[in-house]
Amino acid sequence: MCCFFTALLFVGPRLAILVWWLYSPIYIQTLFQTWIWPLLGWIFLPWTTLSYMAIAPAGIVGFDWIILGLGVFADMATYFGSYANRNRVPYGDSIPTY
Repeated sequence: MCCFFTALLFVGPRLAILVWWLYSPIYIQTLFQTWIWPLLGWIFLPWTTLSYMAIAPAGIVGFDWIILGLGVFADMATYFGSYANRNRVPYGDSIPTY
């Protein structure tokens, strides 16, 4: 179950960005003007890209910065959460030799 939840965390925002792009490609093209930024966001910062896509059309003012910050926090938590828990796995730091 833990592996399923971890896979869902990694696939979830990327799948949402893909579905949003397939559903409304003109919206994404208008928002980014080039293909490199959404691709980099899809690979490295999917939660931040998804939150930016949700709030950017009206402009980023006031509370929108907090939503964008939560997206950055979710990305960092996704990447660094597994690093912090590596001690809980047997042989997490080394590969056993038999």
